Amino acid sequence: MQEFLTVVLGYPTLPYSVALAVAVLYWGIAAFGLVDDGFGEAGADGALEGDAHLSGLSALLARWGLGGVPLMVVVTLLSLFAWTLTYFIHLYLLLPLPDLLRWSLGTVVAVLAPLPAVPVTALLLRPIRRFLLRLRPVPQASLLGRVGVVASPKVDARSGHATVDDGGAGLVLQIRSDIELQRGERIVLVEHVAAQHHYRVVRADAVALDFQDNLLPGNKENHQ
Repeated sequence: MQEFLTVVLGYPTLPYSVALAVAVLYWGIAAFGLVDDGFGEAGADGALEGDAHLSGLSALLARWGLGGVPLMVVVTLLSLFAWTLTYFIHLYLLLPLPDLLRWSLGTVVAVLAPLPAVPVTALLLRPIRRFLLRLRPVPQASLLGRVGVVASPKVDARSGHATVDDGGAGLVLQIRSDIELQRGERIVLVEHVAAQHHYRVVRADAVALDFQDNLLPGNKENHQ
């Protein structure tokens, strides 16, 4: 135990011991909901933004295969692997050396330890990234134009719901319509009313007819 503490609290392991301790403390506080763990809806969206939105640190992390997850996950894993590597080098190679030589070589180890930690962390992040992608909510705007089927007995301006195929288990959405719709009718999502948590819809055949009308020669000329 004494040898363990000597290595953990000695140079060059100490900086990574502190970093790892801070990371563990952070996750302990996050477990009680006192800080954002980055896995919530907003955090997932921020962590999983496309390349067009990446800049600065995010772009650098993505280039190294460390993107697509909350930053503290990356920091924690890098600290863990760098600490592990530094600990064993310190224990078996540096500890028996004279102080001056140990400090000199220890500085080199402390600087270079994150380098092998990066590919190991990137490899471990792959399943975590896939898991976060499954948790990512479907952007509301991306549902507009989707075709669904009325699932409630009827739909009007006050109530109703429909099922929409999202390529998975399907979505059940609250919908509203200016005209009454019956169960089984096909609808198209045309507007997301975020404040009231529902979608405005129209009949799918109405959209098809409108599209066909726009393709008529007379209407084409009017639009030109």
